Amino acid sequence: MKILSHIRSKSRLKNGAEAHVYDYAPPTPPPYGRPSPSPASKLPLKLIEAILVQVCPHTRDEAYSACEHSGTDGACMLCDMRDLAHCALVSRRWAQVAQTLFVRIDTVHYCELEIYLSAKRKRKSFFDRNGTPENTPVVRLQLLSRTVRENEVLAVRVQYLKIPYMAREECKVDLARIVSVLPNLRFVDLPEGLYDDDPSCHTLKRELQSRCPDIRKMKYRKGAERSFARLAQSRLWQNLEDIELSLLEVDPNTLRFVFANFPALHRAELLGLSLIDDNAFRPNPSLPPFPALVSLSLENIRNVTVDGIKVYLSRPEACGILTSLSLVNTGVLPSTLHEVLATAPHLKFVRISETVSHSFPPSPIPLLKSRSLQVLHYEILSSTTAPHVLQLPSETYYTYLSASLLARNLPSLSSVYALSPALPSLLIPPPIAPFANAEYNTFHQPFSSSKPPSYPHLSRPLNVYTKSDPDIEWNYTLITPPTSQNRRASASVTRPISEYQNAQLGPAWGGPSRESVLVGNGFGGFLAVPTDEARPGTAGGGNRRHSKGEAWMG
Repeated sequence: MKILSHIRSKSRLKNGAEAHVYDYAPPTPPPYGRPSPSPASKLPLKLIEAILVQVCPHTRDEAYSACEHSGTDGACMLCDMRDLAHCALVSRRWAQVAQTLFVRIDTVHYCELEIYLSAKRKRKSFFDRNGTPENTPVVRLQLLSRTVRENEVLAVRVQYLKIPYMAREECKVDLARIVSVLPNLRFVDLPEGLYDDDPSCHTLKRELQSRCPDIRKMKYRKGAERSFARLAQSRLWQNLEDIELSLLEVDPNTLRFVFANFPALHRAELLGLSLIDDNAFRPNPSLPPFPALVSLSLENIRNVTVDGIKVYLSRPEACGILTSLSLVNTGVLPSTLHEVLATAPHLKFVRISETVSHSFPPSPIPLLKSRSLQVLHYEILSSTTAPHVLQLPSETYYTYLSASLLARNLPSLSSVYALSPALPSLLIPPPIAPFANAEYNTFHQPFSSSKPPSYPHLSRPLNVYTKSDPDIEWNYTLITPPTSQNRRASASVTRPISEYQNAQLGPAWGGPSRESVLVGNGFGGFLAVPTDEARPGTAGGGNRRHSKGEAWMG
């Protein structure tokens, strides 16, 4: 030790001079006074809340959708939550406002930071250089479980809890511990086994039923018929707003008795209920009525026809609040959709999806008419796609749809979704030739100008989303009506249009006015025809004209 201290003393010498040694302690700085409160801590609570919502926008996501189907596009939710946690350190007032926002657990960072953090999370050792990655969502869920169980004030404020799929499937015990201390919980992502009465989820389901009376959305799937039927004799979840039933073997009477126990129910989604038919909507003095809903979705229920929907909408309390209706593979045919729209004056969203094998009925059918409809999903597919068929049956349905749109019977419609790439071309009138404004006599001399031929067109811009296959992305086309300056309607997606340039087409139509070349640009449009002016000349070539072949060779 003396040798080491001697070496240290030698190292302190610089340029042969001894280091200065203080015989007294260095003076301590004078103590500062009590810091004054930050002006940010004196802001109104409403302003603080608005600031925090801008820092973390997805905290205001109060939709009853799963974690993987919600969030902010183009943003990193974990980075936003980290910034929100930093804002909570400003003062107690900021912390109180930040704690009122909902809780969300994400799997990874949706930014470049994940590359750096994923390497730090690995548990490396001397014998394992690569390391084992840590299950971050599970660790965060366990930390949340400890936090809400130790902080009762914070647990009371949690209303929305969104958890990734794998985390909620693996940590059923931790999830049961969390929901047991959240009395005001409205929505939580639950494992799939809870919806079909899986024995591994019995503990979680009991905790949810006994400790969370304010749940707003619940699902029941095949295998949970007994649990669903028991709801008719209980007072569970009186504030339930959204229910989803899938492949349940329940009769219409049981369905109506259960729905009568949910006075706040305003959205129902019924999928594949084989026993449900029009009797579920018909009035019966011994049964409670089918509830008046804001949103109703029926899928793969062939026994429900347009007669049952019309009976349901004949009740004033039902037709007065229904704004969203979805009919996918039901007994309601596309040719009877006009009857539904006539009995629902407040519909804003309608979706009808059907696979047809016959063309649209030739008998005269009224066009679609609604003053409130804003979004229409008209998804008709043909059951046969044989190449020898001259016209697919589904195309006749889109002809009927285009006639309804051009008749201006849907004045509030802003978006149309269709499984037909040809629909935009049906909504654009043909081009008008410049010489179509004049009439000619037998000597080919024009008389006085008259009105050009008029074609039906849209009265307002329309967003058209089309695709040829249900599994691909939508193609967007904006169709604008003609104006006083432009007498033709236009579309944002270019298409091949033949326009007359002059009245004189040249001898035998062989002039340059008939030249046209269609070359796709890879984005749905077409390349411009190359001209001599567009091609730059060489340094020594001057203004030499190039032949047509050279113009294409580049």
